[in-house]
Amino acid sequence: MNKLSLEELISRVDEIPVFSQTVNRIIQITEDPKSTAKDLESEIMKDQGLTTKILRLANSSYYGVSRNIKSVSEATVLLGFQAIKSMVFASTVGKVMERELPGYALEREGLWRQSQMCAITARTLAKKIKFPKPDQVYTAGLLRDIGKVILDTYMKEQFELIVQEVELHNKTFLEVEAEVLGYNHSEVGARIADKWNLPQDLIEAIACHHNPEQATINPKMTAMIHIADGLMMMMGYNIGIDGLNYKFSDDTMTLLSIDESVLTEIMSEVADLIGDEGIFF
Repeated sequence: MNKLSLEELISRVDEIPVFSQTVNRIIQITEDPKSTAKDLESEIMKDQGLTTKILRLANSSYYGVSRNIKSVSEATVLLGFQAIKSMVFASTVGKVMERELPGYALEREGLWRQSQMCAITARTLAKKIKFPKPDQVYTAGLLRDIGKVILDTYMKEQFELIVQEVELHNKTFLEVEAEVLGYNHSEVGARIADKWNLPQDLIEAIACHHNPEQATINPKMTAMIHIADGLMMMMGYNIGIDGLNYKFSDDTMTLLSIDESVLTEIMSEVADLIGDEGIFF
C-alpha cells in the first residue's frame, strides 16, 4: 500500500493551484484601504463567470438585501469588501470541492454544499456574538475540509482500511486517518491554506476545527468553525461517513459565551436558507 508522507502529499498537489492572478489581485484590492468599489468591480469583471456568481450570491436570501443588486460595485457598497472577498473564495474553491468523494461517502457536490452550509452557519454565529470579522469566519468554514479533496484524490488505497476501522471500532474518521496515514484531513487542509498565503488565524481554524482547544492565535474563530461543523452534523446535512461519529467540544460554548438556545436560533436561521439555491451558485 503506497502511503505518502504529508510533505510528499503536499508536493504532489497540482490540481489545487495557488489562486489565479485575477483572484490574487482581487484579494489585494479588498485588503487595500485606498481601494474603491470601482477598483474591485473592474478587476472582477475581467472574469464573467465570477461576476455572475457574485451577483447571484449577493441577491440570495443569505445576504437579505431588500433591493435587486445589479452590479458588483453596488454589491460592494452594500455588503462590503470582505463579503465580496469571501464570495470570490467561494467561487474559486467551489470548482474543486464539487467532485464526488467516495472515500468519505459524499456524492458529487456533497462536500461543496456541506462546506457552504458550514460557512453560512459559522458566519451566522459570528454575527450573533458580534465577532468583528464574520466574513473571514465564513471563509474558514468554507475551507475547513479542503484537505478531504486531497486525501480522497491521492490516498484512495488507504480509504478501504480507514472505513473498516471507523465502522469496526466506533472511532472518528479523524482518529483513524491519523492512525493509518500519520496525519488527518485538517492538517492537510491547513497546509493547503498556507500554500495559498491565507491569514494565520484562518489556517489555524482549518487545522484545529476538530480540536479547538489547541488554537492559540484566534481561539474564538476556531471555536466558531468547530461549533458550525457540529451544528451542521446535528442537522444531518450531507454528513458523509465521518459525520456519524462527530465529537462536540463543550468548552467552545463557554469561550463564546453562548448556550443551547443560541444554537437553536442559529439552526433555525440556517434551515431557512437551505431552500435558496442561489447560495450554492
